[in-house]
Amino acid sequence: MYTLASSGTSSTSWIYLFVIYAFIFVGFYFLFMRPQKKEQKRVQAMISEMEVGDTVLTTSGFYGIIIDISDDDIIVEFGSNKNCRIPMQKSAVAQLEKATEE
Repeated sequence: MYTLASSGTSSTSWIYLFVIYAFIFVGFYFLFMRPQKKEQKRVQAMISEMEVGDTVLTTSGFYGIIIDISDDDIIVEFGSNKNCRIPMQKSAVAQLEKATEE
């Protein structure tokens, strides 16, 4: 008689354990995975919108102007010195400010 009662509680404990793990997974998804995917989409959209003449902020903290764009790289001019042109990857851009038409 005792074995019948204990087998019923065993199956319900597995169900509760599964529900708890499901809640933990859903919590991790909304706390970590979903925001990361949104950030990746934002960065990809920013990279695809780059144009010559836009002002960029690099991940190292330098402001510059895009003077040439290729498939994976851009050439950025820093400061008023025309000799300071540095090629870098598109992924090294942290922020993008569009050039204004004046």
